[in-house]
Amino acid sequence: MMRAMTAQHLRSVEAKAFVPAKDFVLAQRFYQELGFTMEWANDEVAQFRHGPCSFLLQNFYRAELADNFMMHLQVEDVDRWWAALQPVVLRHGVRCEAPSDKPWGMRDFAMVDPSGVLWRIGQTL
Repeated sequence: MMRAMTAQHLRSVEAKAFVPAKDFVLAQRFYQELGFTMEWANDEVAQFRHGPCSFLLQNFYRAELADNFMMHLQVEDVDRWWAALQPVVLRHGVRCEAPSDKPWGMRDFAMVDPSGVLWRIGQTL
């Protein structure tokens, strides 16, 4: 008798978010300046990677989506990331708060990209 296959027996490889972009070209440049590598792109989607982490930037924008979209990037040294991102933040005029220790066991900072997407970049305490 053959047992039924369930999701717990399947192996996943990766999950990626589709991040909205108000200005697709500007957003591509912004993420490259942050240190992400654009692995490929077409007129609708671009894949970005930094180390083992990746996401898909989409040439799609709805304010309701972008204003409620949040990404989390866990890094090894959040203070070094914050310092390295400051020139890009200033150049693009985006909001970015200083890192601080959070009660949920992370040291992180929030940054809003040019489309309104909120990124939390942090490290485990």
